[in-house]
Amino acid sequence: MSGPADRGKAARIRDMFATIVPRYDVVNTLMTLGLDRRWRRITVAMAEPAGAIALDIATGTGELAFELERAGAAAVVGVDFCYEMVAAAVKKSVTADFARRIVFATGDAMALPFPDATFDCIVNGFMLRNVADLAATFTELHRVLKPGGRLVCLDLTRPRGPLRRFFDLYIATFVPLLGIVVGRKYGAYRYLFQSLTIHPDADTLARMMREAGFAEAGYRLTGFGTVAIHLGRKSAADQRLRSTG
Repeated sequence: MSGPADRGKAARIRDMFATIVPRYDVVNTLMTLGLDRRWRRITVAMAEPAGAIALDIATGTGELAFELERAGAAAVVGVDFCYEMVAAAVKKSVTADFARRIVFATGDAMALPFPDATFDCIVNGFMLRNVADLAATFTELHRVLKPGGRLVCLDLTRPRGPLRRFFDLYIATFVPLLGIVVGRKYGAYRYLFQSLTIHPDADTLARMMREAGFAEAGYRLTGFGTVAIHLGRKSAADQRLRSTG
């Protein structure tokens, strides 16, 4: 259950994202040197969406949701807590001939408006640093997954070894500069560095997924160790255990 401080953080982040919608995709591409597209393809492939009912939580402007449909998902729901992001995703879907099996809506990752065991797979991109309560978020995502379902989380992580100093410098200086020149919002992209300094490392996130009930949880690193893609699987026996418990 979130308290006033958590709700305050959520409101601040929601307002911040609302201000960067017009140039969000452009800045993401420049910031990641175009690698964000490849990372999304890897994330979706790990979710195994072919024929699945899929959820893209914190969908932003919908890029992961579109990738899920391209990969053969039977139906896709894209949810974000920022109305302006959802509106941008809807606008993009209207002009995309292939986006016929996607529904977009606003919603909170910690209190999703779906019954237990709704989705075969769930993905999210760059969400984990922005939720008010990571443990509660993982528990909620576990709840709406079907037994045997997959959760795949794509996010930045501070690299290990000598690359960390360069990465910190890049995030702390170059990314906010992009925010000024392209996004015209210095504070929003300065927040990226601030959020990373307190974000749990990849091993800790995997442990938190297991503590939330995932029978399996691991990750792969990419982007020279600056990006972690976590995969959690809900036990196929979860429903049976629930009904007999």
